[in-house]
Amino acid sequence: MSAKGASSAVVIGASGGIGAAFEAALIEEGAFDVVHGFARSREGAQHLDLTDEASIVAAAGHVAKGPPPSLVIVATGLLHEGDLGPEKALRDLDGEWLARNYAVNAIGPVLVAKHFLPLLPKVGRPVFAALSARVGSISDNGLGGWHGYRASKAALNMLVRNLAIEERRRNSRSIVVALHPGTVDTPLSQPFQGNVPPGRLFDPERAALQLLDVIEELKVPDSGKLFDYEGKEIQP
Repeated sequence: MSAKGASSAVVIGASGGIGAAFEAALIEEGAFDVVHGFARSREGAQHLDLTDEASIVAAAGHVAKGPPPSLVIVATGLLHEGDLGPEKALRDLDGEWLARNYAVNAIGPVLVAKHFLPLLPKVGRPVFAALSARVGSISDNGLGGWHGYRASKAALNMLVRNLAIEERRRNSRSIVVALHPGTVDTPLSQPFQGNVPPGRLFDPERAALQLLDVIEELKVPDSGKLFDYEGKEIQP
């Protein structure tokens, strides 16, 4: 990736498998003056909890002190937690678990956008990207199940479209997208990797580099869309 002038990159969820790979790849590329990595498990200025808007505000304030961010990646997601995981049927629905899915997969990323999009410069080609999932596509849903994860990712995709429309009025050069990384070999996917076809389970480093290549090729008309790791658009 390339960046003109002094700029920074931001990775939200930098302690996770793919988030850490994003952070490492961006540092290694050296295209940005500063690479900020934030995570719930980190302390001090690097702490950010998607369910705590005050921590998002603090993180944005920290970034605002330096070069403007021309790339912001929200590399977070929730699929299972403790004994809770994707619902197989309607009888498995639990209101608190549904709310937790929405809090992490949809509400948290849009709150990050609320405080970080205003920091994007009005020059160059700034990008805000949030990790979503193909299973959040309503038109692609032929299996059902996984109600909370599917619905919260579908909500994220809609919010990305909304953000793109509003951001275009403020900054005509910015790009806001959702990205599908495929199935990545991380704790998030670990319980479900047995169903992944051979050759379709990606290591985090490969997944991060693939998505950085996709980001590199994005154009302003791509804003508001969902793309997979090959750069192919996924219909909502």
